[in-house]
Amino acid sequence: MKKKNLYVALICLSLLSLNTFAQNRTYEGPNKMNTWSITGYGGITKFFGDLTQYSGWKRGDNEKLTGAWGLSVNKQLSPIFGVQIVGYNGRLQGSKNGHISSISNDTYNATFNSPSFVQVTLDGTANLNRLLFGYKKMRRWKVDAHLGGGIIYYHTDVDYTNVTKNGPLKHFSTNTDASSKTAGKWERNGSTYTREWVIPTGLSVHYELTPRFDLGIDYTHNFVNTEKLDATVGGLSDYDLQAGIWTFAKGESNNDAYGMATIALTYKLGKNAVMAKKGKYDAASGRYHLRWANPQALIPVPYNPTMDDADSIAKANMPKAVDPRLYTDSDGDGVADLFDKEPNTPIGSVVSGGGVAMDLDKIIRDAIKNNLPKDECEALFSNIEFDTDKAIIRNPSKETLSKVVELLNMRTNCRIVLVGHTDARASDSYNVALSRRRVDAAKRFLVRGGLTDPSRIIVEYYGEYRPIAENTTVEGLQSNRRVEIKILPNNTIRSTYPAGFRR
Repeated sequence: MKKKNLYVALICLSLLSLNTFAQNRTYEGPNKMNTWSITGYGGITKFFGDLTQYSGWKRGDNEKLTGAWGLSVNKQLSPIFGVQIVGYNGRLQGSKNGHISSISNDTYNATFNSPSFVQVTLDGTANLNRLLFGYKKMRRWKVDAHLGGGIIYYHTDVDYTNVTKNGPLKHFSTNTDASSKTAGKWERNGSTYTREWVIPTGLSVHYELTPRFDLGIDYTHNFVNTEKLDATVGGLSDYDLQAGIWTFAKGESNNDAYGMATIALTYKLGKNAVMAKKGKYDAASGRYHLRWANPQALIPVPYNPTMDDADSIAKANMPKAVDPRLYTDSDGDGVADLFDKEPNTPIGSVVSGGGVAMDLDKIIRDAIKNNLPKDECEALFSNIEFDTDKAIIRNPSKETLSKVVELLNMRTNCRIVLVGHTDARASDSYNVALSRRRVDAAKRFLVRGGLTDPSRIIVEYYGEYRPIAENTTVEGLQSNRRVEIKILPNNTIRSTYPAGFRR
């Protein structure tokens, strides 16, 4: 296989593998974005050097239109900057009538032809319209300035006539062993090529056609690090004498250069390709290409609700109103009205957990009769009341507490909770202390009354914070000066109140 065909095959294989590789290479910003693309180029070339008859793009008398094609692999690093590897293969030609040799003073008409140069460069790109106009103007246009460096391989054929001596048309070529004296050599198809550094600089304009394809134009001016692209070093070159061609002599002319104007077609790689519509982005629709999109545009704008919005949101999420019966105990038996099956039991009644009045004497008699303790323990509630600013237990309450001691000694699986309260006729701190003295008095009475296991007594005190009646009447004040007695199974929760002081 010829080396030229081998290089073409390797390039195609690399691009195919790159397409697979690029599927998973994305911009790691707030949202995934595609960043790789491939661009194909095709257009015309123009040489600028010693063998140029006219300035600009006008061709000389014996100069034909030449062209080139190329391929680049592009990586977008940000919405503004990117890099690309560019390869070109093309042809250059130039001609000049009246070239004068300073060695022999002879005048020549010469035409050079570089039939197949190969160039590979690494370029950086900058999106000028994003830098100058931002992201809202020229959304579908991309204006890139690019600059890079690389290597060009070429050989040169020269046809000339010596006008001074009216000589015949002659020819020489640099793809001989002698060309290695110019700047090294590169063997290709058995011939010898010259290698030189090249600096490409240019401008390209692209338009986004579809989520996958962009169409554009590109102009690249390539500065070659030699005067010998046309095998001519100004007046030092004499074609008949073959002087100033094969040496490293430096003439007064500038280094050679050539321009290339091409049409560019870009294919954007990546998954789920989409494009913005009228500047609108939807991150859920797919992946935008960093070549065109602004990553910040994919971040949703934070929602700042107005006062009306906040009010409607609060109303929509407001919990249902709590049943006021949960905090009301109309008959003061210690069972909230919401759960009280008999909300009008007489004051001082002993009630069950459901608020049903119970005969404590009968419960104790049944326990004695059946030789208990037994496994179950009914939930019983009752209150004992106090005089104003007193923590002295009244005689009727002493009878109730004595029966409680008797019941607890028989039913060891039961415990007792004493909850102290006051009316509102003092400071908060004084009332909390007073309620504590009242539950302590009740606890002492139980212990002295013969309760066998005092650890089953739990005391809580709330001062004036848990009234069961209004503090505006004599009856209400008396009802609030109380210690609640709760006889509960040991496996129930510690307290039915959401907060308070306990020990």
